[in-house]
Amino acid sequence: MVTEIAPVPAPGPPPVARRGGRNLLRVIVRDRIGAVGVVIVVVMTLAAVFAPLLAPYDPTAMSAQRLAPPGGVFPLGADEAGRDLLSRALYGARTSLTVSLIVVSCAGVIGVLLGLLAGYFRGVMDGVITPVMDVLFSFPTLLLALAVVAARGPGTENLVLALVIVFVPSFARIVRGTALSVGKEPYVESAHAVGLSNARIIFKYVLPNSVAPIAVQFTTSLAYAILIEASLGYLGLGVQPPQPSWGSMLSSGKAFMELSLWPSLVPGMCIMITVLGFNLLGDTFRDALDPRLRGRAGR
Repeated sequence: MVTEIAPVPAPGPPPVARRGGRNLLRVIVRDRIGAVGVVIVVVMTLAAVFAPLLAPYDPTAMSAQRLAPPGGVFPLGADEAGRDLLSRALYGARTSLTVSLIVVSCAGVIGVLLGLLAGYFRGVMDGVITPVMDVLFSFPTLLLALAVVAARGPGTENLVLALVIVFVPSFARIVRGTALSVGKEPYVESAHAVGLSNARIIFKYVLPNSVAPIAVQFTTSLAYAILIEASLGYLGLGVQPPQPSWGSMLSSGKAFMELSLWPSLVPGMCIMITVLGFNLLGDTFRDALDPRLRGRAGR
């Protein structure tokens, strides 16, 4: 009597990518530090979105109360031109967060696409894309951004272009590594054997396993983009006046620090708190989406 053995089904993808989203809220609730990051990001985002409603004055309106201390008609004081620092900080949040979100979103889409092409198809694709990404990645981030902006001139459009070029290699390298690893898994080989198309394999198996590192890279890149945008604004190569930005506020206030610290302190604190919030949020995503780090929740 011959006993028939049922065929062993092809192994499916690991549960990391499918379970990560369900654990995100749980980790945020249990992780107090991550919750602080979420609160900071939410508050700063709301401040940027509702800046026209929250700002007490026009951020470009000047007055005779130059370098006025906090209190009275100016809650956070006034700058060297008598402009309200609170209003300028709120509109500066809108500028920094908008530029950073556009930059990181564009860089993420381009970098993920290039990483998938290089890591999944390998061969000529990998031989062309990876060296270019390595060359861009070898330059210091701020130096590369400075070079692009200096070559094309200051302005918001050139600033966005420079920062997109800066952040694409990070996303491409992360997704390429994941694609190379997942491409060797048995369930991907089984998918090839049953005739699934490359596009279906990429979107069903490869891309979901890249969600965790992409999410972490996205949040940390937002923090870094805010820093670089502020740095270029400080050097006069970012968003141009009269549009307020935290970097330009720091630059204009440095000459008056002996008379008043507030024109430099207010934007500096905004930058520090916002960057801290996005970094803490990135740690939370990493803890929620990486099963090896879930034990750190509840810090």
